[in-house]
Amino acid sequence: MSTPTPAPSASLLVSHASGVLTLTLNRPDVLNSFTAEMAKAMQDALAHAATDDTVRAVVITGAGRGFCAGQDLAEALPQDGGPIPDIGDIVKSSYNPIIRAIRTLEKPVLCAVNGIAAGAGANLAFACDLTIAADTASFVESFAKLGLIPDTSGTFFVPRLVGIQRATGMFFLAEKMSAAKAKDWGLIWDVVPAAELLSTVNALAEQLARQATRGFGLTKRALNASFANSLDAQLEVEAQAMHEAGRTADYAEGVRAFLEKRAPVYQGK
Repeated sequence: MSTPTPAPSASLLVSHASGVLTLTLNRPDVLNSFTAEMAKAMQDALAHAATDDTVRAVVITGAGRGFCAGQDLAEALPQDGGPIPDIGDIVKSSYNPIIRAIRTLEKPVLCAVNGIAAGAGANLAFACDLTIAADTASFVESFAKLGLIPDTSGTFFVPRLVGIQRATGMFFLAEKMSAAKAKDWGLIWDVVPAAELLSTVNALAEQLARQATRGFGLTKRALNASFANSLDAQLEVEAQAMHEAGRTADYAEGVRAFLEKRAPVYQGK
């Protein structure tokens, strides 16, 4: 089962191979800053990934020398002498649906940060399941420079990843952070040489796409629930998720493969 293939968009390149759906932000001349069109294209692509059984993992990356510079401010400024657009409305319509889609997509979502990730671009990267950055990449919570607050789930994930003091420093000071420091602080999974970024992320995504996708999805569901649950409530979530995992075709195949002393062939079901 799948939703219709998303309509082509010049601002978001979509490719699908070996079970991996790759979404490439494609406005390299402005460091892939987000427009409403790009945001809608990404929302549609993630919705498609959620219902297409042939998609077993998703990779998000950027074209050119940057990953994403955040919001394209041209869309957040008054047009032809009109009123200032409500930035809260932009957040609600563009970024919140993307973050919800990434976190509720019960498949691995990997992020390949190929260059600067600023503002919403940084927080998009931090919200993915596994984020790998080029050693030349950098991150900056740039909102304070405009008198704004971090959006795109930044105030949710960043303090949980690094603690309240470090998060506050990142948000208040708006200093550029190297990929190495982001890894050291636990904001991202790994750093690799820039020339090896896409090959490394693609290989990892294909590896995950061959594994027990339903188990990954249930693990992700449990991780999401843990942000708000007590210990007792989380133990119940684990028990229910294990109940579901134990009834999947992937689990049955894993058991058969173990007994037959062979490598399992998972279908993601």
